[in-house]
Amino acid sequence: MTPRDRGTVNRASPLAGLDRRQLLLGLGAAAGTLTAAGTAAAATEPDNVARAPLSDQTQQRQAFYGVHQAGIVTPRPATGIVASFDVLAPMPEDLVRLFRTLTTRCAFLMQGGTPPELDPRFPPVDSGLLGPVVFPDNLTITVSLGASMFDQRFGLGEQKPRRLLRMIRFPNDAPDAARCHGDLSLQFCANTADTNIHALRDILKTIPDLLVLRWMQEGSVPALPPQAGATPESARNFLGFRDGSANPDAGDPATMDAMVWVGAGQDEPEWARGGSYQVVRIIRNFVERWDRTPLREQERIIGRQKASGAPLSGGYEGDIPDFAADPKGEITPLDAHIRLANPRTKEARKNLILRRPFNYSNGITKAGQLDQGLLFIAYQNDLDRGFIAVQQRLDGEPLEEYIKPVGGGFFFTLPGVVDDTDFLGRGLLAAAGLIDANG
Repeated sequence: MTPRDRGTVNRASPLAGLDRRQLLLGLGAAAGTLTAAGTAAAATEPDNVARAPLSDQTQQRQAFYGVHQAGIVTPRPATGIVASFDVLAPMPEDLVRLFRTLTTRCAFLMQGGTPPELDPRFPPVDSGLLGPVVFPDNLTITVSLGASMFDQRFGLGEQKPRRLLRMIRFPNDAPDAARCHGDLSLQFCANTADTNIHALRDILKTIPDLLVLRWMQEGSVPALPPQAGATPESARNFLGFRDGSANPDAGDPATMDAMVWVGAGQDEPEWARGGSYQVVRIIRNFVERWDRTPLREQERIIGRQKASGAPLSGGYEGDIPDFAADPKGEITPLDAHIRLANPRTKEARKNLILRRPFNYSNGITKAGQLDQGLLFIAYQNDLDRGFIAVQQRLDGEPLEEYIKPVGGGFFFTLPGVVDDTDFLGRGLLAAAGLIDANG
């Protein structure tokens, strides 16, 4: 073929009869059509059912620094974990490293950020569960100590909170030893379960020589759509009743000082001011049996209307039942759960506790029953006067036929970290002589 032949259009070709201008215009139109098609394809991606769900709450964050730790009076998000650990620190200086490291990791995880990159021949710093940038997602991590931390290992015995003890067994309890007690507890709370798991794995990876996981329990609460002008509702537990209806006002500092925070007027070590006693109970619900119980009997066992959460005397969830006007229990039975837990007397006010529970579901038991229940978490400034007194009143209640506590522990929640020169447990370690007063 000659050069002249290369520039000649084959008369049998579809392009035959087109001059050069028509040919260029046609090719340009074709290119435009292809570009438009590509843009449309990019704008309409396939509907992938495995696409990540979207949330506008991933950047919500709680303050890490403060007189008190976050995660107590902080509004409860949708998911939580309580993890209990045995402390492996062999020497007092290792215990100091444990508390300093926990402080650093909790501060980073609660605020979020980009983890450093290492040589890829080494394990990555971060698990990557949340992606290359860790978002805070409303995370709080609350650190507490069990009674066993104050044994002879570290010389902390003389600084033990006065009312802290190993969780005692009540008449209806059936504790599983593998799900009880511990040297240290971490409560993780966040908008999504993966954020809690990411934080737990971060801490396990960072200090595996100082902590070993003893037991853990995940939980969640159902979210409700916002309703303008409506009174906020308590979340429902797996028995279908609202849980937390009579909780004290966590937004009232005076109430929290009186009920939750250890203060100067109490017979407690100086370092414990600003802390709180934490009670964790894993309470199985026999939901199949409960679901076969008549509604009226359920309501009389609990002492509230199931649909509204109001007392049996009527009204709304937040209304205070007048037990004095019902001395024989004709409206609210004398052994109803809410009446035993809080008789609404002047004397019973000193027994109030701040509850922050989650529901849990662990699959099925070997008997083929649903393993579901309540991850009960409560805070108070006096363990004897708070949870223990309330539980003793509840011993023998009709609700025991449908519930069985199987695990948990008593812990003391450390005071907060006031600024970036402070760290968790610094006051305790200084009081025990493990560090100097300046930390």
